[in-house]
Amino acid sequence: MAQKNSDWFVYMLECCNGKIYTGITTNVEDRFKKHCEGKGAKFTQRNKPSHILAFTVCDNRSQASKLEWEVKQLTAQQKRCLGLRWHAQHG
Repeated sequence: MAQKNSDWFVYMLECCNGKIYTGITTNVEDRFKKHCEGKGAKFTQRNKPSHILAFTVCDNRSQASKLEWEVKQLTAQQKRCLGLRWHAQHG
């Protein structure tokens, strides 16, 4: 995944138990690895991530933080639908 250093991403991880974690980062793949190693958020320490569900790029950290908050308000089903739209954008 090629990216500029200034890009921020909102990403969703699906956990082994079906729960979905949402976060922000400048490097989705590295952040996923950290979550898998237990070095991420407490949520993913308790709910082991299985895969990257989806991600989308934002112009800056502020925009990513706002979008992250909005996504966290959604139900798991709504997050999965949003993930499908994000995949279509990057597909």
